[in-house]
Amino acid sequence: MPTQTAHTTRSLARVIPAVATLEGGGFLVHRPIPTRGVDQVDPFLLIDEMGPMDHAPGEAEGAPDHPHKGFELITYLLAGEMEHLDSHGNHGLLRAGDAQYMLGGAGLVHSEMPSAEFQRTGGHRHGFQIWVNLAKNDKALAPRYKDVPAASIPVVHPSEGATARVLAGGAFGVSGPVHTVTPWTYVHVTLAPGARIEQPVPRGWTATAYVFEGTGRIGTREVRRSDYAVFADDGDTIALENTGREPLEALLLSATPINEPMVRYGPFVMNTVDEIQRAFEDFRAGRFGEINPVVAE
Repeated sequence: MPTQTAHTTRSLARVIPAVATLEGGGFLVHRPIPTRGVDQVDPFLLIDEMGPMDHAPGEAEGAPDHPHKGFELITYLLAGEMEHLDSHGNHGLLRAGDAQYMLGGAGLVHSEMPSAEFQRTGGHRHGFQIWVNLAKNDKALAPRYKDVPAASIPVVHPSEGATARVLAGGAFGVSGPVHTVTPWTYVHVTLAPGARIEQPVPRGWTATAYVFEGTGRIGTREVRRSDYAVFADDGDTIALENTGREPLEALLLSATPINEPMVRYGPFVMNTVDEIQRAFEDFRAGRFGEINPVVAE
């Protein structure tokens, strides 16, 4: 009979609490990275939980035209509506459950604003934006964009009381609809009280979990809302258990580390200071393009 390989559960290396801050035109985000003393968890550059917050009619804010270069990102919306426009002519509208992928690569300009309807009515907004670094050669790739409707995101039940939505990478026998340049896996899990989930992660990969609702346990350590848990690279499986009385919601994020020098300045992520300076020069010279106002009509 074939021998089954025993899996080893990774231990918890550290927990980074998210910091509440205002971003863009003034919308609330909870951000575990980057924060003081933690510039990245390679290759994860930024994790923003947008909200949760409620907007009165006419009060919703967004992030007007701004550049990106040198990384890729996924935006995932749980509530509200957001509209994307960019200098390559892409236009997307996110509603609850939808996501979108954007490769900043060689550089572009985009905007993320509440939709006209959401601005008119107001309402509840909650979502995530995650930036992941690119290897040096991949930073020259042409930008691209993909809308990811909620119906295209596979939903599985890997264990009793556990639900997993796989946005990117392969997990629990399915593959997410987002195909990234840097290999990474993005899973939104919901655990009923008492439920436990285990996800295989290749050795050598960075493995993390961001808890955004409820209380749980990783090993012997309690984790709760706004905790970003970083696993040690001492096994091939990560595990999370709901120890509370309410559902636990978390993002399980794992990726191949880049292991290269990283220099960040605002929306530019490169390998050297000189490359950051050239990025600014290219942006100021208009080489990233402009958002066509006709598209926004």
